[in-house]
Amino acid sequence: MKKHILRLSIVVFFLASIQVSAQKYTTHAVKEGETLQSISQKYRVTPFTILQSNKEIKTASDVKANTILIIPLDGSVITQEEKPKVEKTEEQEKPLSFSRHRVRKRETLFGLTQRYKITEEQLKRYNRQLYSEPLKKGMILQVPKFPEPTPEDERALDFETYTVQPKETRWSIAHKYGITVDSLVILNPDLSKSSDYLAVGQELNLPRPKGDSLENQQVDLYTSFTVPPKQTLYSLGKEYGIPSDSIVKLNPEIMKLGGLKEGMVIRLPKKKDTSGEVNTENFIFYEVKPKQNIFRLTQNLKITRDELFQLNPDLENGLKAGMVLKLPKDSGNGLEVKNALVLDKISLIDSINVLNRPKLVFMLPFRLDRVDFKDRKKTISQIETRRDISLSVGFYSGALVALDSIKKMGVSVDVKTFDTELSQTKVKEILFRENLLGVNAIIGPVSSGALNEVAVQAASKNIPVISPIASDSQLSHSNVYFSVPTDDILRQKMLSYMEKNYTDQNVVIIADSTHQVAYDSIISKFPTAQIAKIIDNKSLHLDEFLIMLSETKENWVFVETDQPNMVSSVSSILNSAISEEAPVRMFTTNFNSAFESDAVSSTHLSNLKFSYPSFYREAGTDAFTKAYRKRYKGLKPDRYAVRGFDVTFDVLLKLAHKNNLFETSKIIGLTEYTGNSFNYLNNRSSGYYNTACYLMEYDSLRIKEIKLDDL
Repeated sequence: MKKHILRLSIVVFFLASIQVSAQKYTTHAVKEGETLQSISQKYRVTPFTILQSNKEIKTASDVKANTILIIPLDGSVITQEEKPKVEKTEEQEKPLSFSRHRVRKRETLFGLTQRYKITEEQLKRYNRQLYSEPLKKGMILQVPKFPEPTPEDERALDFETYTVQPKETRWSIAHKYGITVDSLVILNPDLSKSSDYLAVGQELNLPRPKGDSLENQQVDLYTSFTVPPKQTLYSLGKEYGIPSDSIVKLNPEIMKLGGLKEGMVIRLPKKKDTSGEVNTENFIFYEVKPKQNIFRLTQNLKITRDELFQLNPDLENGLKAGMVLKLPKDSGNGLEVKNALVLDKISLIDSINVLNRPKLVFMLPFRLDRVDFKDRKKTISQIETRRDISLSVGFYSGALVALDSIKKMGVSVDVKTFDTELSQTKVKEILFRENLLGVNAIIGPVSSGALNEVAVQAASKNIPVISPIASDSQLSHSNVYFSVPTDDILRQKMLSYMEKNYTDQNVVIIADSTHQVAYDSIISKFPTAQIAKIIDNKSLHLDEFLIMLSETKENWVFVETDQPNMVSSVSSILNSAISEEAPVRMFTTNFNSAFESDAVSSTHLSNLKFSYPSFYREAGTDAFTKAYRKRYKGLKPDRYAVRGFDVTFDVLLKLAHKNNLFETSKIIGLTEYTGNSFNYLNNRSSGYYNTACYLMEYDSLRIKEIKLDDL
């Protein structure tokens, strides 16, 4: 393929600057009814060679009546004279045999080529006198006889190798070639089944553009046009992207009436889309589903019928399931877009297939090796004090409620649960002992080392692994779903929201040396912010700080630290500085345990309407909470139990919809449950990252979710 690209680039560069040699090339005026395929057969060259030698012709559909084509006689493309050839040109086809023909009265070259099914140049090549003198009665000609093209030769012309360009996706390439994404995968079986990733420079096998093969000729589409006042042939040709003489050929009445006249109704080709290269920077894409119609599409995609047809001219031939439509990127506002693909709103609960029977594995550090069940008091103490045990027990208690819930919906689940004992050695032992074949998903482990071990083993069997609490990994795992958003996602959620609501507030930043990334991010959004001086990463230079607070504007103070004493001190100072004339708000982009410390006054945080980003929200009284209390005799679910239910129920619903989490992730966007949301973004080979999170604030001694423009 690289050779083809090199050849094509040389042709495009030099075509405008060199003249065609009379000895190697001829010209051909396209007649009505002729196609690229028929012309190529006439001259015994490939359609692709003709396209290469005529830079203004992009596809077979551009070959119209009266177009003048340059035809390479020996099958090669135009190269710069006197320079070594970069690659071998196609070998000139040799005739099988010759026959003799005596020219009769009134015979013509065209008649002979039609009779013997050869080109004029092929006839001249073996009868050199025809280059210098006209055809005469009595001439004895050698007529070459060429082999008929085989079905394999014909089929070979139907496909080409395509090189992936930057910012292209499976959706954009499928749209460009007018095929479905499923067809793209069938034509290229080496493509990953678990990821949509395409590498720049990757080569794909694709059908040639419509019209390159005789069986797939494209019909030109025309529209009626009423000539407005002062319209000229030149301006009209420029507007529709066709030469003026082509307009006259399509509408011979123009010459009969002495030129273009106001009110004249003429025929013009449909306008071509000139909106730019088809990639994710310019467009988003939508895959047509069965039983959809144009009216419903325009309503759902928020686009007019004319705009949709102009961007997707193939719709003139009818809407078909599997078609990939391109849409303007700005039309994505209000739509669920993921990896440049517009997602349909799908209710997972309403889309369950009870025939699916997911196989689920839990790997959590219950630490049964450390628990002495004979000593009840000690066991309770261990569960309460050891984070790994309390996390695992809480998480799994919520997961069991999720399993109960999916069972009530008619879906059976095969479950296996293993105690990793917070040991990578134990994880290796489990993996060695257990057969994971047929498992649809693994939830866990918790520790990074054990997670890496499981991810590598699971990847070889194409099994997704869901990380319960990790947000990323030092290693790249294409099969891992990180259910906790990264610090950067949380930070950008907070800053983007504040930037949107910023007017003229006085912004002050308090950040210790361990939070440089947060500091840089805030400054990039609010470059005029004032910077408070911190002494030994523990306290403020109070006098200098108080001067920074405005007495006439609302003050927005960012606190970026993991020191509880710093949070307590700053919140106390800010609380005392609040006034009706100059309200004070406190924010952080990195909510951590320091803000939940007993040393920090909840009253102060509430008075300051302290706001922060979070991957979870406080659970209310919903179906899960009621089910949890019922199962565990009135016990209220903690944060870990809520997370266990949400993570497990999300995985189970997606597997019940399609028994393949990778496939479901392509078509399902944001999902929300009791206290957690999930919107996984496939970051190529690094895994699936949850981008869903919340903005929370203290208000009246309660923590609530910030909605819309509450700030």
